[in-house]
Order: sequence, then structure tokens, then C-alpha cells
Amino acid sequence: MATLNISMPSEMRHWIDSQVTSGHFANASDYIRDLIHHNQSEKSAIQMALIEGEMSGESSLTVADIINEQKKIIANG
Repeated sequence: MATLNISMPSEMRHWIDSQVTSGHFANASDYIRDLIHHNQSEKSAIQMALIEGEMSGESSLTVADIINEQKKIIANG
């Protein structure tokens, strides 16, 4: 396994330490690996959504139409 040394503000280090102390992670490395894994998953999901959007074709709706539809959905909860 490769090693990486990083510098960060003490507030960030305290946050990492609190995550480890909470028992969710065995050590700081586990926490950082988990963050990276989640970031990779998010980027992959965004890429898939963009591809699906491109493949779905063109919409006849304007941006204003889409915004208004979303406002209606939100208002009706």
C-alpha cells in the first residue's frame, strides 16, 4: 500500500480524530480512504447521470418551464 503525507489545518485534524474516536473508523487512514471512496462514487454517479441525460434526447421544454415544474413539485410536496 502506498503512503501519502499531507498537511492540513489543526481543525481538520481534530475533525478526523473525532471521527476515529467515535468508533466509526479504526484510524485516520481508514477515514481518509472512506472519504475518497465516497468521492469516487459520487463522481461516477454524476458521470452516469450526464450520459443518461445526453442519451435521452432533446427536450421541448425551456429552462423556465423546467424550473416552474420543479417549483410545482416542491410546493405540492
